[in-house]
Amino acid sequence: MAEERHSALAEMCIAKGMRMTEQRRVIATVIEQASEEHPDVEELYRRSVAIDPGISISTVYRTVKLFEDAGMIERHDFRDGRSRYETVPDEHHDHLIDLRSGQVIEFRNEEIEALQEFIAKKLGYKLVDHRLELYGVPLEASKENKGDG
Repeated sequence: MAEERHSALAEMCIAKGMRMTEQRRVIATVIEQASEEHPDVEELYRRSVAIDPGISISTVYRTVKLFEDAGMIERHDFRDGRSRYETVPDEHHDHLIDLRSGQVIEFRNEEIEALQEFIAKKLGYKLVDHRLELYGVPLEASKENKGDG
């Protein structure tokens, strides 16, 4: 059987000197595969236990905390009462959260980025970090009334 390639997250752990158990490798792979969906710990657990039934929910919680503390994943609270996670992105992006479905849409807008820089500078600050989360509901007319005449 061929040697399985480590996920990028697992490689980062190894590079930081973390002990990489097989369970941590599974969890790292699951986080990477699900990152765009911004899963919570329970979803990470469901996906991890499907790969390795020996993984406990407490192991997932501890591993997620370890990865977060090491700066390898980010935690988000999208007002749904759950902490949700994604790998630290290569490029900055913002989020639009559909309040009906819970879907998280990632986007980047240069005009918004420039405006944030402008506002910080106008107030006498150099912007070093920010997080923008927009919350909305679908425009009904664009989905339901398209075919109506």
